[in-house]
Amino acid sequence: MADQGVFMLQLVITGVAVGGVYSLMALGFVLIFKASSVVNFGPGELVLFGAYVSWATILPMQLPLYVALPLTFGIAILLGLVIERGVLRPLIGEPIISVIMVTFGVASVIRGFLNMTWGSDTRPFPVLFSPEPFHLGPVPVSPVHLWSFVGVLVLLAAFSLFFKFSLTGMAMRATADNQQVAQSLGVSVKRVFALSWCIATVVSTLGGIILGSVRGGVDFSLADLGLKVFPVVILGGLDSVAGAIIGGVLIGVLENLSGGYLDPVLGGGVKEVAPFVVLVIILMLRPYGLFGKVEIERV
Repeated sequence: MADQGVFMLQLVITGVAVGGVYSLMALGFVLIFKASSVVNFGPGELVLFGAYVSWATILPMQLPLYVALPLTFGIAILLGLVIERGVLRPLIGEPIISVIMVTFGVASVIRGFLNMTWGSDTRPFPVLFSPEPFHLGPVPVSPVHLWSFVGVLVLLAAFSLFFKFSLTGMAMRATADNQQVAQSLGVSVKRVFALSWCIATVVSTLGGIILGSVRGGVDFSLADLGLKVFPVVILGGLDSVAGAIIGGVLIGVLENLSGGYLDPVLGGGVKEVAPFVVLVIILMLRPYGLFGKVEIERV
């Protein structure tokens, strides 16, 4: 019985750590949606881009971490500006389906570029943390999971303070509430759109770096992990930052518990399917998620 308790605690702790990464990726999705009402259908490719660029700067280019990581984030910011200013800004005022299809196209272009540049083989990711496990009581915890989760918490807290107290953060919140009113108050809505995409690409890149560290390698399957963003944001609410955080942790724990208890019984595959089962159930019972804003349209 004690062994079962330790096993369950280990699954929960690891699930919370992985869920923190999901929360970080979902935060980028929510920021874009809140600021511009654009549903980004390429979050997995942004994660993939960040993982490959960080791998390239650290290993093939052999740059020290204090140079490689800022360079990676700089490239991510550049990608966000290219997507927003070069691709999405000309579509302002166009039907929403056009914008959705463009985000699909951007995702395909990113995937194709990475494939042409580095191929689809698995690349070993550099070891950023000691392999020696920590012990939280009787539960062994991998350092990469522990420090990744601590880093995610710090970043999420920093983003919360940024949105609450900084002028730029308040401008982004005002734009999310009402673009016309924000513009009448002197807020540059276009600048907010660009900034939201830059932040989204940076947090997705960080998610790719963390996932590459957790898995010990990067390949195109990381884009599939990026799809976990959709169950997270649907569960938490498309326009809720708090929902992204809580939804990510819940999905991470559910995924790990399903893998630990149901996969051995049902022969595997439950861990990958469980988040999307939650997605379907939430859409059926509460389409706006746990913390999403309910909108009523009269026809």
